[in-house]
Amino acid sequence: MIIGTLGPEGSFSEKAAREWNEKAELRYYVDIAETVEGLMCGEVDYSIVPIENSIEGSIALTLDLLMECQLKITGEIIVQINHHLLSKGNPEDIKIIMSIPQALSQCRKFIKKNFRNIELRSALSTSQAAKLASESKEIAAIASRESAQRYGLQILAENIQDVNENYTRFIVIGKNTPPATGKDKTSIIIYLEKNRPGALFEILGYFANNGIDLTKIESRPTKKSLGDYLFYIDMGGHMEDRVIKDTLDKVQGKVGMLKILGSYPYAR
Repeated sequence: MIIGTLGPEGSFSEKAAREWNEKAELRYYVDIAETVEGLMCGEVDYSIVPIENSIEGSIALTLDLLMECQLKITGEIIVQINHHLLSKGNPEDIKIIMSIPQALSQCRKFIKKNFRNIELRSALSTSQAAKLASESKEIAAIASRESAQRYGLQILAENIQDVNENYTRFIVIGKNTPPATGKDKTSIIIYLEKNRPGALFEILGYFANNGIDLTKIESRPTKKSLGDYLFYIDMGGHMEDRVIKDTLDKVQGKVGMLKILGSYPYAR
C-alpha cells in the first residue's frame, strides 16, 4: 500500500499517515492539492490530508477539493499538535521564522512576546520550514519534534502554541467506501439551490426526526455568487444503515444537489 501525504519528511501529515498504517510506503507531495492529485492519477492507493484544526477551524482547500473531485473519505485520524521553535543557530541569530500560516497563527502570543520584530514567512508545510531552517542559522521553523530530529535542528523552545489542547483532524481519501463497523460517521455536501425561509431548518429536521446525530455542519461559498453556499455535514452512522439511507433519500428530493463523501470509522 502506498499513501500520499504532505511532505517533506517530518510533517504532521506524515505522523497521521503512520498512525493510520505504520507499514505503508509513503509518497510525499509539496501541498494538499498535489497530494489529492497523486491519488486521482493513481500514483498512490490513498492520500491523507488535513481537514480541520481545533483552533483555526476547517482547511478551506481540502473542503473545496472534496467538492470538486470524485473521491471518498475512507478514514480519519486525530493528531495532537505540539509546536516547537527549531533552529540550527541561537535565538539571537534568528531573522526569519517560517511555518504554515495556521502554525504561525497558533503561536502568535509566543512570537509577539519573544520575536516582535522578526519577519514571519509562510511555508507549504511545517517540515518544509524545518528543512529550510537547516540551511541557515538566520531561519527558525515552527514545526514538530520529528522535524528537529530529521533535519538536525535544536529545539529552542517547546510547546509554544497559544493553546495546549491543539488537535488536527486528518482524513484518509480513497476511491471506495469501507464496510460498516458499527462506529462510523458519514459526510455529505448539500446545495439548496433555491433558498427560501426555513429551507435549511426543514432539511435538518429530517435528521432530527430520525434521531441522527449531526456532529458538524459548516457552510462554504459556492464561488458562484455572494451569499450562495454549500453545506458540509457530518453525521453519526454508515450510509448503508437503513435510517441513514432513508433520510438521505428524503433529503435528496428537497435539495438541488447531494454529494455523499463517504462513510468511515470514527478516529480511534
